[in-house]
Amino acid sequence: MSSKERMAISKFKATCLAVLKRVQRTGQPVVITRFDEPVAEVVPVAREEREKGWLGVLAGHGRIVGDVVSPVVPAEEWEATRG
Repeated sequence: MSSKERMAISKFKATCLAVLKRVQRTGQPVVITRFDEPVAEVVPVAREEREKGWLGVLAGHGRIVGDVVSPVVPAEEWEATRG
């Protein structure tokens, strides 16, 4: 297993955004040092499984049988068409 990358705090300050992007992309942590002593470690965020919402929970559980466009009862039986 390879050792963690070490970086002086002054270099980290100058390249902070690039270092953060690299850690996110590669998953490899970086130890930040001050006078060769570790002071912090930049590590990727643990991926949390997002909770599923209610939208789409029934996807794939139903099926369409018959005509879904035509009215259920014939137009002749509609109260609005009676005179």
